[in-house]
Amino acid sequence: MKILVIEDEKPAANLLIKLIKKHFGEVEIIGNFDTITKTIQWLRENSAPTLIFCDIQLADGLSFEIFEEVKLSTPIIFTTAFDQYAIKAFQVNAIDYLLKPIDPAEFSRAVDKYKTNQIKSTIELEILKELLSPKKNTFKSRFLVRFGEKIQSVPIEEISFFFSEERVTFLQTQAGKKYVLDSTLEQTEAQVNPAEYFRINRKYLCRMEAIDGIFAFSNSRLKVTLKNSTDSDILISREKVSDFKQWLDQ
Repeated sequence: MKILVIEDEKPAANLLIKLIKKHFGEVEIIGNFDTITKTIQWLRENSAPTLIFCDIQLADGLSFEIFEEVKLSTPIIFTTAFDQYAIKAFQVNAIDYLLKPIDPAEFSRAVDKYKTNQIKSTIELEILKELLSPKKNTFKSRFLVRFGEKIQSVPIEEISFFFSEERVTFLQTQAGKKYVLDSTLEQTEAQVNPAEYFRINRKYLCRMEAIDGIFAFSNSRLKVTLKNSTDSDILISREKVSDFKQWLDQ
């Protein structure tokens, strides 16, 4: 019997191997493999193992990619730190999951399930992805703002940038109008599409179209001017320059 271990956390891998030896006795343990790339290469060059223990989140991505590239009928027991309710939903499909940190009693239950042939030999990858992959973000399309006693809604397309001043967050429109927001700049950053807005420093979160000029500055930093802004000292730190250029070049 050959058991393949795919796990990028060394302590978790060591525990898995220890439990496998305890429950299977004389067994050939292959691995530990810690990346998608290494695993795919091994599976393509060798005969399929009898059983696979596989972490979902590996060093180079989600392990689902392995089973999209290499078609297997081998039973798989996943190990994962994902929410236990999503995991329980998959037990109806007779594919088992071990929640990290691995409980020896749960490991024993999973092995018993495998040995009594209750695990399906096929993996429903699309359902796996839907339940276990991170959910797509839903970004705001409008912001509710205050202007004196008046409250109005500003479409995201009209907002040039957001900025913080004396612990108050503002948004500024393309027309140069400034409004107070109830949220912090950090909260606002999480609500807008990062493909459209970039946090250039602690004070500013701006739209690409709002940038009027970009200039080289000392210590490998950049200086930015924004349309309808009187702030002439907007700097991008050296640590953010690479990400900023990548954002501009997307």
